[in-house]
Amino acid sequence: MEHIRDESELLNSLVKGIAAQFGDNCEVVLHDLTGSYESTITAIENGHITGRKIGDPGTNLGLELLRGNHVDGNKFNYVTQTKDGRILRSTSIYMKNNEGKTIGALCINFDITELMVAEKTLHSLTSTGLQPEVKESFVSNVSDLLDALIQEAQEQVGKPVAVMAKEDKMKMIQLLDRKGAFLIKKGGEKICSYLNISKYTLYNYLEEGKSLSEAEGDEDA
Repeated sequence: MEHIRDESELLNSLVKGIAAQFGDNCEVVLHDLTGSYESTITAIENGHITGRKIGDPGTNLGLELLRGNHVDGNKFNYVTQTKDGRILRSTSIYMKNNEGKTIGALCINFDITELMVAEKTLHSLTSTGLQPEVKESFVSNVSDLLDALIQEAQEQVGKPVAVMAKEDKMKMIQLLDRKGAFLIKKGGEKICSYLNISKYTLYNYLEEGKSLSEAEGDEDA
């Protein structure tokens, strides 16, 4: 399969079938990852779970995979949370073409919020075999996704921009690069504006950060 369009009938039926099997609390999403990340969703059932629709972007996990941070991006039975605090049990399966390039993803998000507050007899249905919580941002546009990535990176740096030194900004830029933020259209411009630096400075920080990482790698070896 070179493109998810090649199997669109089968994949769309799969999306509908899984959602029908598990009901209104199960969101099923098909992503086309060959075009702009601003609009990856080509099919979705029960989009009310995360508030998304056809034409909306993917999440930060897909960006990280496209950035090349993971050899195998598949994640099974992990726990994440929506913006309004609902708890989801999720699975993300990525599809590749004959050359090994990621071209699409099938994602299942089952809302287990009500089950988690149900009686103790239901506890085994919501907790057995669950993996540690994964932070995943469900958004309806890439601008919100970029905002979430910037906020997460700043929290990891631990300082407001106004008091950040050069090293802090370099660290934040490296974090954003690893998370695929610069794959988002005009991502670099927004990050420059947020950090109050020029594009020239941004590129210098990126290159300097890569050089430091490579040097540290050589020392460890």
